[in-house]
Parts: sequence; C-alpha cells; structure tokens
Amino acid sequence: MHRLSRRSVSAILRNGGPRYRNAAAPISLSNPFNESAGESDTKIRWYSVLNTNRSITTVSTRPFNMRNGLFVGNRYESTAAASDASNPPAEKYEYQAEVSRLMDLIVNSLYSNKEVFLRELISNASDALDKLRFLSVTEPELLKDGFDLDIRIQTDKDNGIITLTDSGIGMSRQELVDCLGTIAQSGTAKFLKALKDSKDAGADSNLIGQFGVGFYSSFLVSDRVVVSTKSPKSDKQYVWEGEANSSSYTIREETDPEKLIPRGTRLTLYLKRDDKGFAHPERVQKLVKNYSQFVSFPIYTWQEKGYTKEVEVDEDPSEAKKDEQDEKAEKKKTKTVVEKYWDWELTNETQPIWLRNPKEVTTEEYNEFYKKTFNEYLDPLASSHFTTEGEVEFRSILYVPSMAPAGKEDIINPKTKNIRLYVKRVFISDDFDGELFPRYLSFVKGVVDSNDLPLNVSREILQESRIVRIMRKRLVRKAFDMILGISMSENKDDYERFWENFGKHLKLGCMEDRENHKRLAPLLRFFSSQSEDEMISLDEYVENMKSEQKDIYYIAADSVTSAKNTPFLERLLEKDLEVLYLVDPIDEVAVQNLKAYKEKNFVDISKEDLDLGDKNEEKEKEMKQEFGQTCDWIKKRLGDKVASVQISNRLSTSPCVLVSGRFGWSANMERLMKAQTDGDASSLDYMRGRRVFEINPEHPIIKNLNVACTSSPDDEEALRAIDLLYDTALISSGFTPESPSQLGGKIYEMMGLALSGKWGAPTVGFQQPAAQTHSQETLEAEVIEPAEAGGQK
Repeated sequence: MHRLSRRSVSAILRNGGPRYRNAAAPISLSNPFNESAGESDTKIRWYSVLNTNRSITTVSTRPFNMRNGLFVGNRYESTAAASDASNPPAEKYEYQAEVSRLMDLIVNSLYSNKEVFLRELISNASDALDKLRFLSVTEPELLKDGFDLDIRIQTDKDNGIITLTDSGIGMSRQELVDCLGTIAQSGTAKFLKALKDSKDAGADSNLIGQFGVGFYSSFLVSDRVVVSTKSPKSDKQYVWEGEANSSSYTIREETDPEKLIPRGTRLTLYLKRDDKGFAHPERVQKLVKNYSQFVSFPIYTWQEKGYTKEVEVDEDPSEAKKDEQDEKAEKKKTKTVVEKYWDWELTNETQPIWLRNPKEVTTEEYNEFYKKTFNEYLDPLASSHFTTEGEVEFRSILYVPSMAPAGKEDIINPKTKNIRLYVKRVFISDDFDGELFPRYLSFVKGVVDSNDLPLNVSREILQESRIVRIMRKRLVRKAFDMILGISMSENKDDYERFWENFGKHLKLGCMEDRENHKRLAPLLRFFSSQSEDEMISLDEYVENMKSEQKDIYYIAADSVTSAKNTPFLERLLEKDLEVLYLVDPIDEVAVQNLKAYKEKNFVDISKEDLDLGDKNEEKEKEMKQEFGQTCDWIKKRLGDKVASVQISNRLSTSPCVLVSGRFGWSANMERLMKAQTDGDASSLDYMRGRRVFEINPEHPIIKNLNVACTSSPDDEEALRAIDLLYDTALISSGFTPESPSQLGGKIYEMMGLALSGKWGAPTVGFQQPAAQTHSQETLEAEVIEPAEAGGQK
C-alpha cells in the first residue's frame, strides 16, 4: 500500500504538477524508525513522494527528525550570486499540505451540487474512449478485441451501489498512481500536452478534462470508490481503492476471474447512506440526459422493462368439468400479463444537431430538438443556427419561443434556465445572471457549445473575461437578427404574437442597453393617432411624416381612448400630424432613453415649448399684448399651483390646458410614480416638475375672462371661474386633483348659477329623511329663493 505523506502535494502547489508525474513510491531506508540507532551514521536511499524519476542519496550523521510520525521537510540553501556574496543566503522551503484536508476541500467545497459527480465521471470515461480512438489510428492492435466504444451504468438501489464501465484506454499500475494518486494531475491535460508537443493538437479536440480533480467528485456521494482497470498495453488488471475520509489508497492486482474486464475501466461507487437515492435507475437516467445527453459515445443504463404476453387462466374444478362436457369449447381462457426483465437502454439518443451543417438540418429537426431540450409543446417562432470563429470559437442554436411563460416573470428575474451552456458537448450550467444574455433578452432559448470557455475548476461557474464579453456581444447580435427576421416576415401574425408576448422585454432593452438602440428601435411598435387599431413601427411613422415635420410626436396615457381625447392633440390633428400613443407604463421611459430615431427627436406634446413649425411672431406679439395682463391676473390667482401662465399654440377647441415643464414629469409619469411611492408625498413633491397653465385666446371663456380682468379683476365669480378652469384643466390634462370633493362642490355651484330659473321652475332642495317610509311627509320639499342657491346675487 502506498501511503501519501502530509506533504504529498507540495510540489504540485509550487510547480503546477506537470513535472511530478509519479506518485508515492515505496520508501527504502535502514530502520529509520529505530530509536536505538542513536548517533550512528545511517545511509538512506529514498524516493520523493512525488517522484521525479531519480533517487536522492543522502548521508546523515543524525537520524531523521520525526514529527507526528511524519518526515519533516528538508531545507535547501540557495547559492547566492558571486556579485552579491555579502548578502546572507536565502532559504528555500517546500509547501506543506494536509492531504486529507485538501481532499476535504475538493470534495466538500469545490462543487455546489452533488449530482455533478456523474457528469464528471462520464466525462472521464468519454476522454478514455477518445484517447483509445485517437491512439488506435497509429496502433490498430489496441482495438483488436473488437469491443464497442461505449459507456454503461448499472445501479443497485437496494445496496446503494453505482457501477460505471467504459471500454476506453484503461490504465496501467503506474498510470493509476500518476492519475488517481496525484491530486490535481489531469491525465487528459498530460495527453493534450503530448499532442501539442507533437504538433497534432488539433487531431483530437473532443477531450474534456482540464483540472485533474473530476474523479474525486465521486466522493461527494460515496464512502468508498473502487476502480478496476485494464490497459490494452498490459496483460494485468489492477484495482485502485480509496475511502472518502482517508489520505491513503491501495492498489492491487485483480485475481478474481469473474471480475476481469477485456479492456477499459470499471468504477464502483458505494454510496453514503444519505445519497443512496442516486442509485435508482430512473435518477441515473435523468442525470445522464441532463448533463451528458450529447456525449459523442453511446451511454447505456440498466433499466427495468416489460412486455405483454397471454397466459392461461387457472379455472375452478367445477367450471373445468363443465368445460370438458362442452365439446364446443374451442380454446382455453387466457389473460394478458406484463413480464418484467432488465436490459440495457440507450440513454443519449438525441444528437447534438448544432455540430451539423445548418444546410443539412431541416426545420422539423430544429423544432423537434427545441421541444425535447426545453420541454415545449409549441414550435418556436424562429431559430438561428450559427458557428462563430476567430478570437472565440463556439457553435450555437437560438430560438424565439412562440409564447411567454405563465406569469411573465422573466422580465423581472434575470436568472432563467433558457440558455444551456455546453463545453465539448457536456452540459455545464443553465443558471446565469446576465453573463451570456442581458435581462431583456432572457426569453431567448438555446444552446451554446464551446471548447475554450474560462470555467472555474468545478466547471459550474462562467468566469468574467474578455472571451465571455465577445461571446455575449455575438449572441445578442444573432438574437436581434432573428427577431428582425420575424418582423420582416410576410406573415404579420407572427410578429404580432411575438410583440404581445415579448414587447415589454424590448422596451426594457431601450432602458438598459444603449449600445443596441439602433437594433432595438426598428423592432418597437406603437398605436398612433392615424392607426388606433393596428400598431405601427417607427419606420412607418417616419415614412408618413410631413415634409416640414422635424420631430416625432408622442403622448403618454393609460389607454388609447384617453390618448385620443386629450386636448394636447387638437392643433396637431388639425394639421394632420401623426402622434404616437404610448399606452404601456414602460413606453414613456423607453422612448425617453431612445431620444431620437433616424435623426428625428422624440417630442412629448404634453410638455411646454411645443414647436409645430408654424410660428407667427407678429401674431404672437399681438396676443401677448392683448392677453398679457390676463395671464398675470390668472397667475396671481393660482399662485404657486403653476409656474407660469402662457398663451397656447396647441389648442383649438379647449379653453385651457395644463402642461408639464420641459424637464419635469408628464401627467402620465406622475400618475405612475405616485402609485409607487407607497404614500410618501415628500418624494413625489421633490420629483414633480413645474406646471404651466396655457390658455386659448380664441375661446369664448378666455375672452370673457380677459374682459373681466380689465373691468372687474376682483369679482368673486370671475375668480371662482379661474379656479374651476384650473381644476378642469388638471383633469383633462391627465393630472389627479388634490381634492376631488372640492372640485365637485365647485362644479355643482357653477351648475346652480347656470341653471337657476332657466326653465321658470323654482329650485328645490331635498332634505334627507331620517328613515325611509312611504308616507307623504318624505316627499315634502323646502322652497328656496333662486338668489340664495349660489349664495351670490
């Protein structure tokens, strides 16, 4: 038995392992543990725990220092340069490491999910098969046995045992020591280095292993692991055996004829008590399909099957006698039963179609692969199969689903299971937080397979690097091309369905991804004043623009009905200018982030300083002279409610409107933000912009107020009319009145003044009875003089 010392990995930690290929060899010394040796000279020949293929002979005049039963590391003195002889010599030490502690870190801290042990072991088996296939090109005798290259997994759920067998290259005794006895030494990495040295690195790019710790993942679920292996270059079969909590292992020659294998490696895992659930055949089959579905070699699992057959039914003796007497009975009674049996079942049937030429793959094959991989029942709206070469090489197939998931939570949660990352056809992860796709494209599904992704040692986490950023950029570009293809399709229903399900995602992209605004903007859709039933694109809007129109006009509201009835539209509709209706809560923020499209600025028609391209400076000057005093009078009455009172150029039928400041919230945004402040009025007041009260000088009400301003500016009815005008404009402009009850009282008061005595009938006011009865008393009314109805003669 080879026992590793506590410093068995020190050279690896210092040099990375490639120089130290051989693990612990037997130590030969003359009674080093004999305490009676005293001061006698002892000549010892010994091998380093990590052998460098040369022995070290040392002569000592005192025995080896022992500490806790272990050799203390030797101290070496470095030779100083001749020019620096005055400096004291530096002392060189070897790193010390607890093998058991290192194993504990690898097993319990490296992997976040126990079930990846099967992925790692299958990857090792696939590498062994790949090595054999590669070597057989120059050494055909390695395949003389003629056995198929495959992987077979058998389980014993009663005893908690998993057996994984491959018919690969196998290992010799020394390779067992090198690969399994030396932690963090990768046999695959060593093999690839040999290929590179021989300038044949490209001959076999399917090898998966990198770090040399995948085998130890078996101890995640196992108390004991037994490895039985036979190399085609050796006549002997060896057995490696190790335990989870031990820093040692054993190697012996297999002598039991029943356990001999022709070629390859057989791993037997004796599972821990809490992990025996992994020994169920269905569980193993599920793990293989999830992680190793696309390994290039067939993987068979031992499954229970059944077939139906007809068997005779045992009859009662009395019935049997009747049947004997009945000469007409032509056949005996039978029943159908299911006969159970165990057999090998191919588990990885689905082929990685992304490795095939896109010209050779049919649409039906793409759709079938999509349904199987992502458990969907509907065909995707579009797919994109491509290969990227250059700085980063990877293959990918992307899909646009035809329906959003229930609840549409993906727009909030950036972590989805929609992108499956493979490295050399082995599943790594589908749990990403925006590394491969931004949040707004999280609905895109697909697979990405690359050979040179920067993974951590557990192969579970994609590290941030320049390669990942380049890959992300190319994946996003392909996704946009795919969506653009849907929008340009002759079947408009496809894009309508896409927009209904994923339109909010693209609007979110306008807010989060400034770099792709040019790709996002053509995909947006909105209702407009000239297309209230069917959404249009920004390209269609620009094509319909008037020759003198410089900007893209929009209005934000809670519905198309509210948008088309707003007073802000009056003059624009007269001039036949199209206005976009932003009726989705996210629309306004998305458009504000875009700022412009094809050099046309987005302009909110509910903001001040609206320029419709028809300014008449002389007329504006006349209006200011005529209504300037009235504006000041109205501003004095409204006080701090408005920032200013101005003459409007956007009204034609309404007397007034309340517009937002250029840099303030619109009425729609204020409504949305007010709903999100949880009753905190201070934050709303802080963020709310200035309001400008605009009047229409052509309207009769404004003309009457202009006369009142000149003749009787202190008239109470005129001042109340200004208050009512403001409150009415507040509602018609989309704002929420601060006190609806007061507004209602003002309206009732004005109605009373307007209707008093109009039809010659006295104004009656009903007194609410204490209780409802059918008596005549409840119908008596109190007569009030008309002059008293408004409280003002």
